Amino acid sequence: MSETSAEDRIWTVPNLLSFLRLLGVPVFLWLVLGPEADGWAIAVLAVAGFTDWLDGKIARAFNQTSRLGRIIDPAADKLYVFSTILALLVRGIIPWWLVALILARELFVACFIPVLRKHRYRALQVHFLGKAAMFNLMYAFPLLFLASHTGWYAEMARVTGWAFAVWGTGLYWWAGVLYVVQVRRLVTATTKE
Repeated sequence: MSETSAEDRIWTVPNLLSFLRLLGVPVFLWLVLGPEADGWAIAVLAVAGFTDWLDGKIARAFNQTSRLGRIIDPAADKLYVFSTILALLVRGIIPWWLVALILARELFVACFIPVLRKHRYRALQVHFLGKAAMFNLMYAFPLLFLASHTGWYAEMARVTGWAFAVWGTGLYWWAGVLYVVQVRRLVTATTKE
């Protein structure tokens, strides 16, 4: 199998896990906003987090990385983060300013996509800092969700959830700034040629 055909694969285990994760997004939203089945909703988030870790491990261990996987894996992560913050905002569990900070970062980075396209670049690869930010946010929101309940775990979940949320949001913005620095370097290199 050539390098090019390996990159064009669609039917891999990691891609299947990412597709299943994508299918869980509407299920999660329905559970949180419909019957308010919070236990099941948290279970969906936990499975999504586990499959996110697992698909990366399998992709690297069994050489199943693909172009499609590099698109749908981060897309699934972002959809989970956005659907979770939307659901938690609607339920009054997180404040609007946290949602605004996360969405403002997305808009900030999106402003530079036309610049990349103009210089014939595709989206840049996700770097470690961006993955660390997503990791923090994907742990923050289920913990904040748990903190909204009245159980022995609520206070611990609140403190830990806010720690992950603050670090995750800070790292998310830092990764966004680094993304812009990467775009600037690419454009500068292109214009010098």
